[in-house]
Amino acid sequence: MRNIRATAMLVLSLVIGLGAAVMAAAWVQQKGDTASKQVVVAATDIELGSRLNPQMAKLVPWPSGQVPDGSFSSVEELNDRVVKTSVLRGEAILDSKLAPIGTKGGLSAVIKEGNRAMTVRVNDVIGVAGFALPGNYVDVVVSTQQDAAGSDGKQISKIVLEHILVLAVAQEANRDETKPKVVSAVTLEVTPGEAEKLDLARSVGTLSLVLRNQVDNRSVDTAGITKRQLLVGGEAPASEAPKAAAPRPAPVHRAAVAMTNPRRACVEVIKDGIMTTECF
Repeated sequence: MRNIRATAMLVLSLVIGLGAAVMAAAWVQQKGDTASKQVVVAATDIELGSRLNPQMAKLVPWPSGQVPDGSFSSVEELNDRVVKTSVLRGEAILDSKLAPIGTKGGLSAVIKEGNRAMTVRVNDVIGVAGFALPGNYVDVVVSTQQDAAGSDGKQISKIVLEHILVLAVAQEANRDETKPKVVSAVTLEVTPGEAEKLDLARSVGTLSLVLRNQVDNRSVDTAGITKRQLLVGGEAPASEAPKAAAPRPAPVHRAAVAMTNPRRACVEVIKDGIMTTECF
């Protein structure tokens, strides 16, 4: 009798414990469902300018209190959208990282509204030994001959564009690459006015790119430097300054000369053995 009662108590305890476990699991699952939200993240690394498709994104649970602004809850919403910046695997895909709806894929999706992309030819020296990579900022220097009045065709080097974004090197626009790459062409993002300056600069002289700090956007106004200033220092010495031409004498009319120096008739006179000349 005692064994039967003990067995019954044991079975009852097991049933109560199992029921409590089931109820606790259901409660935890319910709380978990209410505390998270489905957010679309990148299923693989996505390069800028890429057009999204369902294989590039997936849904993952995200804490409801930490869902980033501009996130998406459906993969279908992102179909055919173009990313304008690189997105890493597992990173939430935000609207701020996407080009406007209807944008075609490629480099054009990366260009800021109102700006243009322009390519210039470079070599290992002009291209800063390959360190001018997509996402970096450069200044553009032109070396040319002055043609202003009085410049006498002096050689001059001057910074003509500052804080210009490098969009691509050759056909590579990936901004996650940090290894230097020597290429023959660099594509820059410029305003329409800067595009005109850059086009004229490359036609009148030799271009050089100057790599600058990414967070340094200060503008520096320089007057440029000439060959004479480079070698001598400052302006040309006074001894080498060009001398002013001496004024030319005013022309004298022959009639005036004739009037100031009229011709006279002269005769020789011999008197008392002495010869003299008399002029009239």
